Amino acid sequence: QVHLVESGGGLVQPGGSLTLSCVASGFTLDYNLIGWFRQAPGKEREGVSCISRHDDSTWYTDSVKGRFTISRDHAKNTMYLQMNSLKPEDTAVYYCATVLCSVYGGPTPYLDVWGQGTLVTVSS
Repeated sequence: QVHLVESGGGLVQPGGSLTLSCVASGFTLDYNLIGWFRQAPGKEREGVSCISRHDDSTWYTDSVKGRFTISRDHAKNTMYLQMNSLKPEDTAVYYCATVLCSVYGGPTPYLDVWGQGTLVTVSS
């Protein structure tokens, strides 16, 4: 059975950094089938980042480009989202999920496997 577990959220001041982790069990990360989403209060869920399984190219939503970095550690079966220069508008619950990643359109949920979410709050 496939499980995803996120960690790393918390309260951080504007300009600060956090690294989110997503540990996968029940399958391996060899095919880059995990991406990141977020949902802010009162807003729809949006894709944040993913890695294409075809050529390892990355996709980021425009608002996080240059500030967030997605990566993976095969040995630990873990995906990461390094978030720098955080802004109050980055406040949201962040989810990792199984996805298909398009470098043009970002992540699309696939197999309907989601982590429990981790809250990121950016506030002074």
